Amino acid sequence: MNQTQLIGRLTKDPEISYTQSGIARARFTLAVNRTFKNQNNENEADFIQIEAWRKTAENAANYLKKGSLTGITGSIRTGSYERDGQRIYFTNVVADSIQFLEPKNGTGGSQGASNYESSTNTGGQYQGSSQGQYGGNNNQPSYMQGNEDPFANSKAPIDVNSDDLPF
Repeated sequence: MNQTQLIGRLTKDPEISYTQSGIARARFTLAVNRTFKNQNNENEADFIQIEAWRKTAENAANYLKKGSLTGITGSIRTGSYERDGQRIYFTNVVADSIQFLEPKNGTGGSQGASNYESSTNTGGQYQGSSQGQYGGNNNQPSYMQGNEDPFANSKAPIDVNSDDLPF
């Protein structure tokens, strides 16, 4: 079984790009605190590369920013490629779902923990699918025009079908 769950803060804004066929891909780094402290009684963190695809990637790019407290559920992917005659190995996490763990204006380490949790995982399989990020139609939601909370009615993450995965 290849499944991982992480909670941490983004080190910078997500970078979004699109494949030649128009599929969205977002990349960002998540700083995840270790459960122990070093010799100086300071927290240490691991910096984990995250990759999201399709609507999950677009939601990450639209709603996450540097410092956002975020929960990731996904799988570990390893691989390698060759550049300038040298083999380069990589390990990252492919996000199946992303939870926003703070309100939109609540990012920053000085605030207390929040129980605000919503999923950006989608029910739609491919770009152009009629099912959008909230399991309904992919029409422009009314919250985009105002400052309403887009996740106020979200109850639980939406399950991902293995056909939704990019690999």
